[in-house]
Amino acid sequence: MFAIQVKNIKKTFENIIAVDNVNFNVEKGEIFGFLGPNGAGKTTAIRLLTGILMPDFGNVFIEGIDLVKNPIKAKMMMGVIPEIGNVYADLTAKQNLYLAGKYYGLSKNTLEKKSEELLSTLGLYERRNDPVRTFSKGMKQRVSIACAIIHDPHILILDEPTEGLDVQSRRLVIETIKHMNGKGSTIFLTTHNIEEANKLCQRVCIINKGKIVAIDKPEILKSTFEKTQSIEISFDQKINRNLFVSDFISKIDLYGDKWRLYTNDLDKTIKHVVTLAQKNDLKIISMKTYGPSLEEVFVRLTEVDR
Repeated sequence: MFAIQVKNIKKTFENIIAVDNVNFNVEKGEIFGFLGPNGAGKTTAIRLLTGILMPDFGNVFIEGIDLVKNPIKAKMMMGVIPEIGNVYADLTAKQNLYLAGKYYGLSKNTLEKKSEELLSTLGLYERRNDPVRTFSKGMKQRVSIACAIIHDPHILILDEPTEGLDVQSRRLVIETIKHMNGKGSTIFLTTHNIEEANKLCQRVCIINKGKIVAIDKPEILKSTFEKTQSIEISFDQKINRNLFVSDFISKIDLYGDKWRLYTNDLDKTIKHVVTLAQKNDLKIISMKTYGPSLEEVFVRLTEVDR
């Protein structure tokens, strides 16, 4: 039995298809990354997985429980941390945890023990009796996480959990994710931080324009592009991209003042760049070479018609 099983789900808003016949499974105990550019369908998919939205077609199963037919039972298996957070600003941190624990049916003794433990672990104990509205964004996110995991959920769904956080809060969030996974929880994670996904996730799924375009282990996805390397280069003046055109350069991009050249022959490309610099009296300010990365896979798979 899978922790999460998504079968042929589709969701349309008027004439816009937000999620288009999406299928994937999440294994029990894995950290699963769900990646995609803005507008790709990530947020809609998260809402379908958590029962906030119902699919027009298809099914979502949470540990074998049909989310549409038995939403309460399915939701009790999950802890959810939405991108915008889910805490009550006028309540204290401790009151927020108590409210969450009551929702999940925890006993008074269990609730007291878990609250103390989580507030301490997440660096909130000294502020436990302060209203959440007085907290920083990072502290609010930590309260949100504590509320989501107070019942030791089988599945933890996190939507951009480290977005905009300070270094300390980000570190605590990552440590909590790893800790929960170590205890056996399945983690479903969306993030714009590709490097974070590469380090944390056993598998990643990439969605673009409502469709799944890739799903596999990061290393396997990167090996798909192993023949493609790139050079990032900048000069002391603006130049015409046509100067780079060559049979062994497959793609040319400009990011700010830096050119990115994709190639199957790194040596030839370096010689080509040095030669054109000499011929055109250009000074090379910087030059870096790159092998395949998860970020590169993401860009290549989502760039078409974006």
